[in-house]
Amino acid sequence: MYKSISIDRNKLTLMGVQFENLETLESTANAIGSNMFEGFEPTPKGISIIRDYIVGKVNFAEFIKIAKDKAYE
Repeated sequence: MYKSISIDRNKLTLMGVQFENLETLESTANAIGSNMFEGFEPTPKGISIIRDYIVGKVNFAEFIKIAKDKAYE
């Protein structure tokens, strides 16, 4: 079942995770939203990891390792 997540476009936060700009916030929210339909249950830590991947702080190999290790929980 789909659960809503808190998005504050004025404060630039998604489930309490801070973003630098609205574009990155919306890109992350869209990525998370589409995965939620497949059963993904986001956590603030998971959102931080996805945000960091989108802005280039985490590369693809690191992102895959995090996913395999389930370090996003």
